[in-house]
Amino acid sequence: MTRCEIGLGLQSDKAPGDYARLAAAAEEHGIDVLSVFGDLLYQPPLVPLLEMAAATSRVRLGAACWNPFTTHPYELAGQLAALDRLSDGRAYCGLARGTWLGALGVDQRRPVAHLREAVALVRALLSGDEDGVEGSIYPLAPGTRLRYPLPAAVPPVLIGTWGEQTAALAGEVADELKVGGSANPAMVGVMREWTAAGARRAGRPDDAVGIVVGAVTVVDEDGDAARARARTEVAMYLAVVAGLDPTVTLPEGLLEEVGAKVAAGDDAGAGAAVPDDVLDLFAFSGTPEQVAAQAQLLVDAGAARVEFGTPHGLTDDRGVELLGTRVLPLITR
Repeated sequence: MTRCEIGLGLQSDKAPGDYARLAAAAEEHGIDVLSVFGDLLYQPPLVPLLEMAAATSRVRLGAACWNPFTTHPYELAGQLAALDRLSDGRAYCGLARGTWLGALGVDQRRPVAHLREAVALVRALLSGDEDGVEGSIYPLAPGTRLRYPLPAAVPPVLIGTWGEQTAALAGEVADELKVGGSANPAMVGVMREWTAAGARRAGRPDDAVGIVVGAVTVVDEDGDAARARARTEVAMYLAVVAGLDPTVTLPEGLLEEVGAKVAAGDDAGAGAAVPDDVLDLFAFSGTPEQVAAQAQLLVDAGAARVEFGTPHGLTDDRGVELLGTRVLPLITR
């Protein structure tokens, strides 16, 4: 059985220098993968990733996720190549359709086709394949070749989704699938079933795609304070992702209440409405022992990677320290 990786997911809202410091600490503590979110209205993930690449020597690095609706895959290929070169081959390519893009007037029709063609274009460009790519969205003319050094190997591809059709696409073309905003072990089995369907269509093994599960994380020796912070942090995401989990039945009216409070700017009030059992399905929170126990359930369910997301702790540095020194040693993987 392949060892489960442990990752950290960071929001791109920090000051220059913070990423390097946190990345170096995470690597020292034994973290395997560092991801930077590509959420709407935050800074693009490339600059933080380049800073972290220069400060580390072992961890894998990638955006979770880049969005082909807002950045053409040609540009994504260039960013990925830069990250892979600076990190000496440690980059991965995360792609997702994203959410909240209506605020920018971005039309997200045909998301599966966009992602399929984006993967094909990025791989063709970075592999030096000059046969061209047929596509109705992102075609590539035969003979087109990048004019800079290519990676020694095309970086692995991760697709982020909660949807069955996109999960099946990941089974066909990706190396990993990420369920973002979930700490629910049941989702590992759901995604394994959906990716396996696509893998079989492509003649791949059922387990060709590693399932990555990640969510808001707040760990502290003061477990109550950590869970209170997690409630506030998870509120804005809960309104989006909770209704997508096919294994969960939520209390009647909960999503409407949380959504209304978030829309009114009352994130703390929205978080306070989230029951303990619901919080544990959509965030890692509490003492190091509590967070480790949650992660262990995902490892035991077959996750290929568990990703602890921002803000990590009551402060960034303390959260990363506790995850590395107190949580990781408790996880059997």
